[in-house]
Amino acid sequence: MPQIDIPSQFDVLVVGAGAAGLYTALCLPESLRVGLITKETVALSASDWAQGGIAAAVAPEDSPTLHIEDTIRAGAGLCDRFAVEFLARHAPSCIQSLVDLGVAFDRHGKALALTLEAAHSRHRVLHAADTTGREVTTTLTAQVLRRQNIQVIQQALALSLWIEPQSQRCQGISLFYQGKITWVRAGAVVLATGGGGQVFAQTTNPAVSTGDGVAIAARAGAILRDLEFVQFHPTALTKPGADRFLISEAVRGEGAHLIDNEGRRFAFDYDPAGELAPRDVVSRAIFSHLQRTALDPATAHVWLDMRPIPADKIRHRFPNIVKVCQHWGIDVFNEPIPVAPAAHYWMGGIVTDLMNHTNIPGVYAVGETASTGVHGANRLASNSLLECIVFGAQMANIELADIGQPSETPVFPFRKFTANASEWQTQQTQLETLREKLPRLVWQHAGICREQSGLESAIATVESWQQDLAALPLTQFLLALHPAEPASLDLPNVEAQLRLWAETRNLLDVAHLILKSAAFRTESRGGHYRLDYPQPNSHWQVHTLVQANHWWKSSVLDDGYGV
Repeated sequence: MPQIDIPSQFDVLVVGAGAAGLYTALCLPESLRVGLITKETVALSASDWAQGGIAAAVAPEDSPTLHIEDTIRAGAGLCDRFAVEFLARHAPSCIQSLVDLGVAFDRHGKALALTLEAAHSRHRVLHAADTTGREVTTTLTAQVLRRQNIQVIQQALALSLWIEPQSQRCQGISLFYQGKITWVRAGAVVLATGGGGQVFAQTTNPAVSTGDGVAIAARAGAILRDLEFVQFHPTALTKPGADRFLISEAVRGEGAHLIDNEGRRFAFDYDPAGELAPRDVVSRAIFSHLQRTALDPATAHVWLDMRPIPADKIRHRFPNIVKVCQHWGIDVFNEPIPVAPAAHYWMGGIVTDLMNHTNIPGVYAVGETASTGVHGANRLASNSLLECIVFGAQMANIELADIGQPSETPVFPFRKFTANASEWQTQQTQLETLREKLPRLVWQHAGICREQSGLESAIATVESWQQDLAALPLTQFLLALHPAEPASLDLPNVEAQLRLWAETRNLLDVAHLILKSAAFRTESRGGHYRLDYPQPNSHWQVHTLVQANHWWKSSVLDDGYGV
């Protein structure tokens, strides 16, 4: 990336460049100076990988009311009805705005093409082949790059929120960019960093999805909600070196079989519907089978056999699946596909209201990072891209407080971190070991099936790893920096090393939050399944709330802040 000078102040900083961050940046008033921060390059995000589509009641035989009912049914008693109504009623106009921006959804003649997905009562999912997310993010990125008021800052890492001690208002962020740590002021910070799938050994999320926004907000005192609810997809391509590509449920609907190493259709051992049982049931069947039969369940797989489907039908219905499997050396016409469940979507996040405010003044959250109340305990298919767009659109109404002039910030001399080669090698090895061990631990104990003793032992392990991280000289140097105090790091391959440190820290915090939330909720509901409490419990038809390492239950029908 070319060197660019970052201004010391923006009106708004948006952290994250998936659908939520891009659309937010476009919807903010053009009179505002906007900084869009991404730790990779623009459009390398989970949104970019979204195959399915975006849900909206735009067909004559459909209505927002039906969309609301389907969403609430999927959410297993924890949706905020007011937020769901807001989402569904704004959906058609938001789709029109995407079309106006140039998103090329598939059409039948002049009408938008609509498909049916699981748990929808009507055809209402708009799509662009099976790469809808890419079409949306590519179009939004092109629009962002045209805007004079938006400065894109790529390969930059947000480290922390900059909180003003007296008012407790956010006044910007600390940012690692081009080998230096700088503090950038802003009238508002919008966290749009996506999910945290990388905390699990198996995930469909890209490498950037390390829960950064949730972790950064948690450390600054944000209220978080329902972090135990993670949606697992049952059949992701599982091959060393390959991305965890989703193999659509439609493949099983057309007649594909799930088999184990012996060629047996084991799913019927767990449910009479076999591989056509609901998504969470099939995920549990595969997970339980691997726990019983595999040497290393965190990396093991079963097989999805498409050979019972006529070859012509496979070519017609699933050309992209054929192509991707072929790329990884799998001939679906003559051999089964290695698959395993994978963490797909995080229902929980930072609590927000309908205008994306969090409990920290000056901090907003949009997209998978946020908990708006629309997904409840289990997200309805294709509502995730929709949430990014509907709630991103609300940022047009932002009201900024006066943040004063940059001259008010005290001027500190640069601090410098140095380590000799052997000292740094030791720290780097510790970080790499934590980064490798953590997802396996979380997958084993807070993956598809959970129970108390496993959760407690994993919590204790994560807490000891957090102490190991805190003891590293690099951690002590970075956490000792005063707000507004700049620093440089004299390390080999400094960008990669600081990203390794920051992501490992965030993943440890995210793991701790998920594990403790899962231990707190003693029932099974939606994306949260407890072997020791396998049924839903009406006393738990409430949200899990956490702030500053304190957990409590809220009423479902409160204002979202647990009061």
